[in-house]
Amino acid sequence: MLTPEKNGQLTEVGPGTPMGEVLRRHWHPIAGIDELERDPVKPVRLMGEDLVLFKDLGGRYGLVDRQCAHRRADLSYGYVEQEGIRCHYHGWQFDAKGACVAQPFEDHVDPTARLRCKVRLKAYEVRPMAGLLWAYMGPQPVPELPDWEAFHWSNGFVQAVFSEVPCNWLQTQENSIDPVHFEWMHANWSRRLRGDDGGYAPAHLQLAFEEFEHGFVYKRISEDTNEQHPLWTIGRVCLWPNGFFLGDHFEWRVPIDDENTLSVTWSFIRVPRESEPFVQKTIPTWHSPIRDAATGRWITSHIINQDIVAWVGQGRIADRTRENLGASDRGIAMLRRRLFEDIDAVQSGRDPKGVLRARSKEPLFLPSDSRDFFLKGLPLADYRRHPKWNRLLTHFIFHAGQPEWVQREHTEAMGVAIEPMAVLDL
Repeated sequence: MLTPEKNGQLTEVGPGTPMGEVLRRHWHPIAGIDELERDPVKPVRLMGEDLVLFKDLGGRYGLVDRQCAHRRADLSYGYVEQEGIRCHYHGWQFDAKGACVAQPFEDHVDPTARLRCKVRLKAYEVRPMAGLLWAYMGPQPVPELPDWEAFHWSNGFVQAVFSEVPCNWLQTQENSIDPVHFEWMHANWSRRLRGDDGGYAPAHLQLAFEEFEHGFVYKRISEDTNEQHPLWTIGRVCLWPNGFFLGDHFEWRVPIDDENTLSVTWSFIRVPRESEPFVQKTIPTWHSPIRDAATGRWITSHIINQDIVAWVGQGRIADRTRENLGASDRGIAMLRRRLFEDIDAVQSGRDPKGVLRARSKEPLFLPSDSRDFFLKGLPLADYRRHPKWNRLLTHFIFHAGQPEWVQREHTEAMGVAIEPMAVLDL
C-alpha cells in the first residue's frame, strides 16, 4: 500500500516530475523502422509531450516538438526534405537537431537570416536498432543504447507489435515481476474462455526474486516442475526500468502520458532447420487492436491482450492506497523500492539503475530458459512435437490482429502457415 503522494511520485511522468525525470534517463522504443519507410512523418506523444517523428530524405531521423516555432502549426502534417521537415503552413524547415534551416520569405527579405539563427525546436535523440526506433529524452551526455544479445540471434522471424493502452505505465510494468498471474490469467482463465470448466493449471509452490545489473529475475516452482527446471534455475527478467524479457520476446511499457501507455512487443520465432539459412531483410511492425470491434469489450484471446484487460481494469492510474499486498507480491514491493531509490539518485545528480555509460564490446546477455533452442533450432518434426514451442509454428500467441501481410511473411519464413486462433491454449 502506498500513500497518494508516493503513488503520484511513481506514476506521474511529465517533464519535471520525479519519475518523469528518471524515465528520461533511459532509451525507449517508440516506432518501427519500417513504419517510417511507409510514411516518413509520424505524430507521437511521449511522457506527456506532443512530438513529431520523421525520417528526412537524407536518411536522418528526427524527434521534435510537434508545433512549428513560427505560428504553432502541427508539424505532423509537414513533409520531409533532404534535410529535416518543412511546415506545410509557411514553409519553415527544421533539421533533426531542431535547428531552423529555412524561413523562405524571411530569408528573402533578410539574407543575413537573423531571425532564423534565433529559432529552434525542442529536439530529442533517435536511433535505430533491431527494427525499432528508440528515443532518448534526457540530459546530456546521452547514455549507450542497450544492444541485447537476442537482437543478434540468427535464423529467426522477428516482428514488433504496438498497442496503445489506456492506463498508467506502472501497473503494466508491475506485471513483469508477478509470476503467479501466469497461472491464473493465462492458463486458468484461458481454459474457462475456451469453455473448459474442469480442473486447474499446476499451482505455484515457491517464488524467488533476485536483483541484477539489468533489473530483477523472478524464479518459480509449480506443481509440474522442480528445482532443476529452467524456470527455477534461470527464471525470467523484469528488465529495467520498463521492460520484460521472457526468453523469446521483449516487452516494453513506454509512457504516453500519466494515463496512457505504449505497449511494445519484440518477438523472435526460430525457423525450423529445414528453412535455414534464413535472413530477414526487414522486421515488420504492426499495431494490435485491444477492443473487439463488434462488442466494444476488451479482447481476451491472446497473452498480452489478457494482460491488458488486467491493467486497464485497475483504472487509468491504479489506486495503490486501497490494495492489499500478499506473499506473491514481494517482487512488486522490491520494484517500487528500487524506483524510489532511482528518484533519489536522479535528484542527487546520479544515474538511476540500468543506465549504460560504457559501450560493451559484445551484445548484452540476458538469461533465457530456452536459449539453446533459439541458438540451435529444431527440425520441423521435432518442432511440431515440442510441448512449448510447437504453438509458435502456427499461431502468433501474443497479440490479436496479426495482419495478413505479416502472416504471409511468417509462412514464407517458417514453411508452415499461420492458423486462426480463437483463444490461447497453454
